[in-house]
Amino acid sequence: MASAAQAHDLAILAELERKVLWLASWTIHHANHLRENSDGLKVGGHQASSASLATIMTALYFHTLRPADRVAVKPHAAPNFHAIQYLLGRQSREKLADFRGYKGAQSYPSRTKDTDDVDFSTGSVGLGVAQTLFSSLAQDYVRAHGWGQEINGEPRPEGRMIALLGDAELDEGNIFEAILEGWKQGLRNCWWIVDYNRQSLDAVVREGLWQRYENLFRNFGWDVVVLKYGLLQQAAFAEPGGEVLRQWIDSCPNQLYSALVFQGGAAWRKRLIDEIGDQGPVTQLIERRSDDELARLMNNLGGHDIASIIDAFDDIDHDRPVCFIAYTIKGYGLPFAGHKDNHAGLMTPAQMETFRAAMNIRPGQEWDRFEGLQESAEDIQGFLDAVPFAAAGKRSLDAPRIAVPAELAVPIQPGMSTQTGFGALLNELARGTTPLAARIVTASPDVTVSTNLGSWINRRGLFAREALADTFKSERIPSTFNWDFSPKGQHIELGIAEMNLFIALSALGLSHAINGERLLPIGTLYDPFIARGLDALNYACYQDARFILVATPSGITLAPEGGAHQSIAEPLIGLAQDGLAAFEPGFVDELAVILAFALDYIQRDGDAETSERNWLRDETGGSIYLRLSTRPIEQITRDMTLALRQAIVDGAYWLREPGPNCQVVVAYTGAVAPEAIQAVGLMAEDRRDVGLLAVTSADRLNAGWTAACRARERGLVHARSHIERLFAGLPRHCGIVTVLDGHPATLAWLGAVDGHRVRPLGVEHFGQTGSIAELYRHYGIDANAIIAAAQAIAPGRPIRYLGAA
Repeated sequence: MASAAQAHDLAILAELERKVLWLASWTIHHANHLRENSDGLKVGGHQASSASLATIMTALYFHTLRPADRVAVKPHAAPNFHAIQYLLGRQSREKLADFRGYKGAQSYPSRTKDTDDVDFSTGSVGLGVAQTLFSSLAQDYVRAHGWGQEINGEPRPEGRMIALLGDAELDEGNIFEAILEGWKQGLRNCWWIVDYNRQSLDAVVREGLWQRYENLFRNFGWDVVVLKYGLLQQAAFAEPGGEVLRQWIDSCPNQLYSALVFQGGAAWRKRLIDEIGDQGPVTQLIERRSDDELARLMNNLGGHDIASIIDAFDDIDHDRPVCFIAYTIKGYGLPFAGHKDNHAGLMTPAQMETFRAAMNIRPGQEWDRFEGLQESAEDIQGFLDAVPFAAAGKRSLDAPRIAVPAELAVPIQPGMSTQTGFGALLNELARGTTPLAARIVTASPDVTVSTNLGSWINRRGLFAREALADTFKSERIPSTFNWDFSPKGQHIELGIAEMNLFIALSALGLSHAINGERLLPIGTLYDPFIARGLDALNYACYQDARFILVATPSGITLAPEGGAHQSIAEPLIGLAQDGLAAFEPGFVDELAVILAFALDYIQRDGDAETSERNWLRDETGGSIYLRLSTRPIEQITRDMTLALRQAIVDGAYWLREPGPNCQVVVAYTGAVAPEAIQAVGLMAEDRRDVGLLAVTSADRLNAGWTAACRARERGLVHARSHIERLFAGLPRHCGIVTVLDGHPATLAWLGAVDGHRVRPLGVEHFGQTGSIAELYRHYGIDANAIIAAAQAIAPGRPIRYLGAA
């Protein structure tokens, strides 16, 4: 420490450690015991989990971090984070007092809901940890392309992407998937700091787990630094008998160590004497210390010794990934330190009064930033003003938007699938030298070719920090694809782990905020495997990361593959997932319109009011989900007018306008367009003025409708959504048949818009192998099923062609 900071600074850091521990603990206590509780629910806040990281976070934020560094904070250590930001002047007392309350500091750090400059949201454990790994890779991508190396005209150093994680987080499978991908991609500039307190929510962790962690990380190219002993323990080990004490500590079971921490100095003394026996020097080492001194010695693990932590951080002089395994005590410094039940435990009012006295905090001064500290307020404030982490002011960056043309060129064949159309659209973009094409980065979990990214890669290449030639090409073996890796490539090839895809998209989709350089990420995967990575997709949306997700093939339309590869519920995910606008076009010209919209939409971050045209918050932007199909269908030749373009983006348009006496409307989505068109043609002679509604986004239709309903309830009686305007001329007796290759509930709500009867058709059970015709007939989404539903919901004379389709 002497070479890194002066002794005076170390004294101030020790004071700040006490203050962080106090403020975090008091914030939780205030929320649970003092603030009005109107609903009687426990507020919680994880006092013990916060306490175990107080020392490490003090060293990290007040000494080690630089402005370019980014941190994912262990979810349960959020009170520490808010306390640190409060000391730095970036968090308000009011927010702390409202911790876990409405508009207060959030339970777990949130980029979108907290106001104190959170780098990465955390909460679903393990995901924020992996986010730092992929953010390191995103930083490498940005800098390899020559971007992000200056800020405000000054050189911008590479940042370290740092995760603070609990040892129990390493039980999450996505952690290991990420570590493997990091090794493949040549991970750099990534630190993971493990709070090894050996206690989880329900139990004490298994013996020797740290050795498994160490071996795992070393095997994947990480440096491992174990912080086990503090300076007090190291000094004791140097005394006569100290080596015997070290051996006892090393062999002590986790449960026993935790129990003795809770019991205190007298228990330590008895156990040590009983188990070590009278061995002269070591007995004298123990007897020289009072009970309090002995407890302080045995609690002085590496993760609670600020000088040792700082030295370990300062010793890293390279960009290799580093895992710090820091031994800590759960609840360190609190009355229930070490107790196995402390995870959800809270200090009682009596315990808090004891803790207050120990911290020298006067009643009424609990929120004072300098109360109870021995160093002067002027010295501490001067130190805080010079903290490198906070030197650059607001740390979340901005990047200009990339212009997107109103129309995207695409060659449309007479018969074509939307998946083929997607590949053709990207191929046309790849031909050009526009800034738009340069900022697109694609990624796929080992399904690059089968999701039609091949032509894009042939033109734009695969990304790697070091060039790697395509051996098949150099050996002159014919191949459709050019698999050259280079620092200028624009496709990131991932292993077959969907969690990694979504976290990679999250990292790439936050590049504008983290690196100050905008990327336009497009990720592809098979539609059914969205569910495989759904937690990570939700996490990416919660962070407000911006990307386009292309899910293809989809549904039972992927007929020969069978039930394991045929998606059912994914349209409902698209309907329900916040921050993700879902589309399912049937025709390639629709897809071209939607992709142009998507490339612009993912860049928007305005605060404009909801549009009164569609009642959607389009100016705020978000991410996009495109559900595509491998089914070739006959394409429509038509003029793409501005009105049609807008209707496609808003979610629906009339492919066949209903007449004034319309008896039935068929509303379809996606690949079942041929069946819907055929059914309408066959029933037209027996049902009057039949309408055919092409639904390109059930999600946006539904969101616009519910938003318009809320607006009317607030007194804006004129509010009308896009679907309400489309249905405005329909007579009340009209019935609606909805159909899609997915769960029927996706469109079933359309009947509620204006009180029409509805018969929703779709797929409700696992798929199977067969032809498209066989499966559509089996699951009731073929033209005949549509006609039968129309006959049932719009009574009249029998439809003569029922059974002819």
